[in-house]
Amino acid sequence: MPEIDVANDPRRKRYEARLAGEVAGFTEYMLTDELIVFTHTEVSPRFEGHGVGSAIARFALDDVRAAGERKVLPVCPFIKGWIRRHREYEPIVYGVPATTTGD
Repeated sequence: MPEIDVANDPRRKRYEARLAGEVAGFTEYMLTDELIVFTHTEVSPRFEGHGVGSAIARFALDDVRAAGERKVLPVCPFIKGWIRRHREYEPIVYGVPATTTGD
């Protein structure tokens, strides 16, 4: 499987994953002054089970964390579940106290 390239497409308000130049999946978002709301994630059936969704989630959340401008509101069940399994991202989630340790 080729390398998964993920990038933010602010014009379309989504993070896209590409494999060999083809869109393999994406997560859509809405922005407010304080939040990035992840609304929907989709992976092409051809690429399911190859880590595309995880690559999108990790890249998008790392991007938000690096910018430090917004908290994440994960409305999308995939992103919400991914954060639940990767608790190191909880400090950037809206409504989760910054002192959460995951215990």
